[in-house]
Amino acid sequence: MMPGQIPDPSVTAGSLPGLGPLTGLPGSALTTEELKYADIRNIGAMIAPLHFLEVKLGKRPQPVKSELDEEEERRKRRREKNKVAAARCRNKKKERTEFLQRESERLELMNAELKTQIEELKQERQQLILMLNRHRPTCIVRTDSVKTPESEGNPLLEQLEKK
Repeated sequence: MMPGQIPDPSVTAGSLPGLGPLTGLPGSALTTEELKYADIRNIGAMIAPLHFLEVKLGKRPQPVKSELDEEEERRKRRREKNKVAAARCRNKKKERTEFLQRESERLELMNAELKTQIEELKQERQQLILMLNRHRPTCIVRTDSVKTPESEGNPLLEQLEKK
């Protein structure tokens, strides 16, 4: 019943309007009590037209078999693509890790070589300073014009300066 509409006098509280020729039941208003005990086949006749139209009340329409197959195929394709992408990602990560490992080993080797080279150069420097200190007493060049590293304490020069 619509708002503002005058109620049908044949329909009282607790009763349903007559369903007439659809149900095969009496045309008068049916009470809920009468409807409970009505012939199930007669009610089935009332629902049959809805069933013929394939209308299912309160439920979504079920997809057709071809739609299900297409959806399943889409899922399979998506899973396969994802599987390939995941494998590619794992391979890239593995390659990157291997590259970084090789680079780390190379840099460690280079570092060790450079440390060895530093030690060799320090020893060579010490030898050259020692040779220079041995040569100074016999050198004709004036000792004040010779510049030595200021951080080096040269015992021969110190002795010359004291005299």
